[in-house]
Amino acid sequence: MTLAWRTVVRVGILLVLCVVLQVSGFADMRILGGNIDLIPLFAGAVAMYAGAIPGAIVGFCTGLLVDLLIGQHLGATALVLTTVGYWVGRFGEIRDRSHGLLPIPVAAASTFGYEVALAIVSFMLNIGAAVSTLVIRDAVITVLLNVAVALPFFALVRKMLRPVLTVDPYERRRRRGEPRAAGPIGLRGLEV
Repeated sequence: MTLAWRTVVRVGILLVLCVVLQVSGFADMRILGGNIDLIPLFAGAVAMYAGAIPGAIVGFCTGLLVDLLIGQHLGATALVLTTVGYWVGRFGEIRDRSHGLLPIPVAAASTFGYEVALAIVSFMLNIGAAVSTLVIRDAVITVLLNVAVALPFFALVRKMLRPVLTVDPYERRRRRGEPRAAGPIGLRGLEV
């Protein structure tokens, strides 16, 4: 991702929109005990398309904004989302990001990692985390709901970020079919 004012504006608008939608709307909509959580999906989507460092930065900014809006201990969500953004971005840098169904496992992993790490950090900071089977059930349902909305959400984020990305992951898919230049068979590099 190129660092320019257009990039900061695009990502900033997406970040604020995502956090406001999550805090004001999706947090209160309970489906089978869980809810759709756009926060780890957004950090995972930006990290997947932009890379590890932009993913960590966006994760930190998203977590900080969530902590400020909710009024909880400052930095807990930012710490967790920084880690999630970095590792999802690192996964995207190592693997081929051009597969169309890749948002599904990325959404599952980022949401599960976010839920588990936030519970661990909240428990260690004594913020008020409780351990019970209902919490585990709610986390599993949240992961499943995020997987259900992953494809359209990732497509929307990719469409908004496409003009500022340095490499579009879906452009690489078309170039993959080009044949390599064939060299001589035998001892290569020895000019024999």
